[in-house]
Amino acid sequence: MPEQQNIEYKSSWHDDYLKWICGFANAQGGKIYIGKNDAGAVVGVEDYKRLMDDIPNKIKNLMGITAEVNLLQEDDKHFIENADSASADRASPKSAERKAFIEIIVHPYSVPISLRGRYYYRSGSVKQELTGAALNEFLLKRSGQTWDDVIEPRATFADIDEKSVKAYLIMSKEKGRLPEVEGLSTEEIFDKLRLTENGLLKRGAVVLFGKDPGRFYPNTMVKIGRFAKDDADLRYQDVEEGNIIVLLRNVLERLDQKYLIKNITFEGMYRIEKSEYPIPAQREMLLNAMVHRNYMGSFIQIRVYNDKINIWNEGMLPEGISLSHSSRPRNPLIADVCFKGGLIDTWGRGTIRIIETCKEAGLPEPELTERDGGFLVTLFKNRFSAEQLQQLGLNERQIKAVLYVKEKGKITNKEYQEINQISNRTASYELKELVKKFDLLKISGASVGTYYEFP
Repeated sequence: MPEQQNIEYKSSWHDDYLKWICGFANAQGGKIYIGKNDAGAVVGVEDYKRLMDDIPNKIKNLMGITAEVNLLQEDDKHFIENADSASADRASPKSAERKAFIEIIVHPYSVPISLRGRYYYRSGSVKQELTGAALNEFLLKRSGQTWDDVIEPRATFADIDEKSVKAYLIMSKEKGRLPEVEGLSTEEIFDKLRLTENGLLKRGAVVLFGKDPGRFYPNTMVKIGRFAKDDADLRYQDVEEGNIIVLLRNVLERLDQKYLIKNITFEGMYRIEKSEYPIPAQREMLLNAMVHRNYMGSFIQIRVYNDKINIWNEGMLPEGISLSHSSRPRNPLIADVCFKGGLIDTWGRGTIRIIETCKEAGLPEPELTERDGGFLVTLFKNRFSAEQLQQLGLNERQIKAVLYVKEKGKITNKEYQEINQISNRTASYELKELVKKFDLLKISGASVGTYYEFP
């Protein structure tokens, strides 16, 4: 059996492997085999009698958890199995003449487990040390809290922006999700929204409605950059600061006025302006980033390129959650207030709406990925960028041909052969794929005058 998320093989024992045990205890449990190579074959282990005493004692003394260490024998070679699993398979003892089995079971722990003051976590098949924002989030989660639900002792109601509160109340009336607040003071409204505890403001209140959230949490800002060819070619940039209500308005306005081109058409005497990317998709991208981000990490980044725009927020999807998921927000208090204000949906449809609005606008399906410890959403301006075509599965020659059609309007079989230096047979086959398989081109003309163009 190969190594998996909850299985690790080690040919010999080193105390450094206590980190793996700590990582399993903090995650979903798992097994460590000492005396097996990477392929899972038994190679044997020396001093197994001493290790049978040392390993469980070190686990108990250094991590404060209990574990059993079982000795198993195979083909006259000994290896040690160290299992951190709630569902470890129990081996049936065989006769002493054949094989001896000893079992170890350590359940995953609901409290954080540390090794010499450091915390480790098993994610996928990788053991990682938790530090900084990741450690803070882990400890909060294990204590049954979330970042936004913690009291901010430095903040008072003098730090709350009343204009933002009023704007929020106006938005909430349209959806009718907010409890009756007519005639209530800001303090009473916040109490109904669970933004206070015993009269003290929570972090979520500061992020949602604070006059200057950056005074408390430096990375609440949103950075916007305009790039040309690549990330190294930054042309200009802006920084927007403020609470969520303010950022939602100001960031979208900044993008509209400075970063994005408007397509202008006329219907009779009326001038129609249309953004490069659907406004609802932009709004949903920004809201998702602000609601679901890790506020202990880096700031939100928006990058605008010639053919795409993306937004990145620190904080990956919760473990076990896919892109198509029910709502499981990282900041449930902030999410709940935004839901009651009509800003977001509570059913985890944010990413779905981004996809739907892009399709309705005739744009390619957005790309949703986890990257650099965070979540990245990318909108593409057209279907025919090299990046998009590569994702569809076109080879380099086909991509070159589609871009040729984009520039020239059409391409012939002969031109396809010439730009790619290939035979007529190969050109015919690959052009046929562009028509039948990828549905990107159509055949026009007849006989000798046949050419390929966009449908």
